[in-house]
Amino acid sequence: MFIDDTIAAIATAPGEGGIGIIRISGADSIAIASSIFKPFYKENLLDYPNRSLVYGNIVDSDRVIDEVLIARMEGPNSYTAEDVVEINCHGGFISVKKILELVLKKGARLADPGEFTKRAFLNGRIDLSQAEAVIDIINAKTDQSHDIAQTQLEGALSQKVRSLRNMITEVLAQVEVAIDYPEEDIEFITYKELTDKTSQIQKEVVKMYETSDTGKILREGLKTAILGKPNVGKSSLMNWILGENRAIVTEIAGTTRDVIEEFVNIKGIPLKIVDTAGIRETDDIVEKIGVEKSRDHMKSSDLVLVVLDSSRELEEDDLEILDAINPKKTLVLINKIDLESRLDMDKVKEYIAEENIIHISAMENKGLESIHDKIETMVYEGRVSNKGDVMITNTRHKDAIYKAMNSINDAIKGLEDHMSYDFIGVDLKDAWDSLGFINGDTVTEDLLDTIFKNFCIGK
Repeated sequence: MFIDDTIAAIATAPGEGGIGIIRISGADSIAIASSIFKPFYKENLLDYPNRSLVYGNIVDSDRVIDEVLIARMEGPNSYTAEDVVEINCHGGFISVKKILELVLKKGARLADPGEFTKRAFLNGRIDLSQAEAVIDIINAKTDQSHDIAQTQLEGALSQKVRSLRNMITEVLAQVEVAIDYPEEDIEFITYKELTDKTSQIQKEVVKMYETSDTGKILREGLKTAILGKPNVGKSSLMNWILGENRAIVTEIAGTTRDVIEEFVNIKGIPLKIVDTAGIRETDDIVEKIGVEKSRDHMKSSDLVLVVLDSSRELEEDDLEILDAINPKKTLVLINKIDLESRLDMDKVKEYIAEENIIHISAMENKGLESIHDKIETMVYEGRVSNKGDVMITNTRHKDAIYKAMNSINDAIKGLEDHMSYDFIGVDLKDAWDSLGFINGDTVTEDLLDTIFKNFCIGK
């Protein structure tokens, strides 16, 4: 695809730093860079080999702006598949700003968010799932989420989708022969053979879909709420899990009046963990708002950690929380086991299975590893976790696979009912199109705008 303008942007994060990078891409990028760059040892940037670092000054009317290293990367072997120049200058605010302004004055335009990666997609260097992997690498919070994104950037998901679409194409070709030549003396594939082939495709699609819940957690984080009545040790637990004093810990009930949210890495699983206000009846207006937020988090979280105080008898506030939980996504943590126990455990087990009860002491650092192990089990239990498998981490991809799965189901049902090949063909074509949304083979401009607006300018 030919794009006729040249774009530029600062590619490094704003603020003080050792290096700042200005990225330029487009037909005029090399000419613009050459017009403001004076190499130290030769006359011009083009006197040096392609893909080499060149030392010199950026100048504006013979006034030196900064001492830099420039890399020239001629298309199509560049990030955008266009001519690209990257200017490595001193970090900070002023140098990068002045150089960018000079580049824009020479004819480039300021890039939109994600426009460099968008051009890489439009020019065919990467597909849409690989483009999305770029932002996932930038946003990765654990080694595992980074590795999944890197695998996607390398094309593992793209290859899998292409393979599935090719399988559908083969079946479609046989269906269309039966549609186009119904009267010919040709040995057509039987309904059973078509059903077997289509069912094999469905198994592969379902296998991908089943990774999506775990994949979403690894990409976005397991939304985790710490709940309990006031002064049972929620804030101590939060600080213990984080390994730092993030929440206020006092003997005064109701100290936490709003939610505190942090990310923490547990065995490669990013937890978006919130310490909520203690749930109890209160006349304090501010505390009451915090209690309502706590109840909201109980409903919306992927994982709920309910904290009970082993040294106190169960009270109405405890029972109200236990009565409201979803046992499938809840761990009950019996805290303060270093003190004499007064808790009725038989009553607690009426609300939650014993396997989801963990005895801890946040004060004495006992039981944290058990919490980690149980969270890991809950995330992966019954789900695909083989690192060799393609994992679906993106909601857009999940939706596309779900639509494809439904269309294939319809095709299989139609085959089993010996429906007209025309109807079977429509369902298979819908599945083929749905999978195409993942790689961007089937895409709209609105979708591209939605995806790339989440990128930073310069990427």
